[in-house]
Amino acid sequence: MTETPTTSREWHLVARPQGWPEPKDFALREAAVPQPGPGQIVVRNVFLSVDPYMRGRMSAAKSYVEPYELGKPMLGGAVGRVVASAAEGFAEGDHVLHHFGWREYAAVNAKGAVKVDPEAAPLSTYLGVLGMPGLTAYAGLLRVADFKEGDTVFVSGAAGAVGSQVGQIAKLKGAARVIGSAGSDEKVRVLTEEYGFDAAFNYKNGPVAEQLQAAAPDGIDVYFDNVGGDHLEAAIGAMNVHGRIAVCGMISQYNATEPTPAPRNLAQIIAKRLRIEGLLVGDHYDLQQQFVEEVSAWVRSGELKYRETTVSGIENTVDAFLGMLRGENTGKMLVSLG
Repeated sequence: MTETPTTSREWHLVARPQGWPEPKDFALREAAVPQPGPGQIVVRNVFLSVDPYMRGRMSAAKSYVEPYELGKPMLGGAVGRVVASAAEGFAEGDHVLHHFGWREYAAVNAKGAVKVDPEAAPLSTYLGVLGMPGLTAYAGLLRVADFKEGDTVFVSGAAGAVGSQVGQIAKLKGAARVIGSAGSDEKVRVLTEEYGFDAAFNYKNGPVAEQLQAAAPDGIDVYFDNVGGDHLEAAIGAMNVHGRIAVCGMISQYNATEPTPAPRNLAQIIAKRLRIEGLLVGDHYDLQQQFVEEVSAWVRSGELKYRETTVSGIENTVDAFLGMLRGENTGKMLVSLG
């Protein structure tokens, strides 16, 4: 067995954020590197994922997933290299995807780890374009939003890991028009010039409803929502009859300290016979194999492009998380542990 350190570092949540999380809500602590128990592997993490859903887990409020425990290591997607194994089918040197991120070394039950091949695709992609965000985009557009060839699709947060993939899959599947919103002029340029969106706008440059109307004068059939708030209201207003909305996230509300107003035009759901459905990727893992086969082929051919924003060092994980909430990333936000 390769010699490993006796201690490593891991991030703990030490206070539940009120509004925007602050560095003082987290603590980087040393912990012993465990030996694997029966059926376990010990993994040296190479890449950690930081994602919007993690903000919800910092609250004690009841939700679809258990909140992070105070004073305990945080959880999140990670890929790494097996350094010790007491589990059949896993050997030292294998690379795996698992959910014990926010730390340098992790003891993982082998049943909760999936082998990945660094020769088939870069390790980082298993946390992004070929990972949970990619499957979210694929299942959310094709199953939840019931995308049909010829649809006009609007995606908010379109320069992020999920949104950028939604728009590109829609184009590859025959969308008539794909529109995206993003938070900077540079991200708008990336959407139209690199990802092939037909139109995009910077939501900071004017009212979302007005900019969406200009980009989609004939209305939209599908809205993939990562933002909520004024984006959702604008999308309802622009929807054609029998439009479909997949609600993946509402990042505009995650750090609000006061209740935010719902869209003021909900009555249009009746007149337009709209369908709005929430999206949790955990409901759609039956599509995993189909998703990987189809999307990996698009990535290899260059038809589907992706970006990653990488921050180096375990000590900078909180900064990467906060930067992701502020929209400082283009594509998937990752932490590299080297």
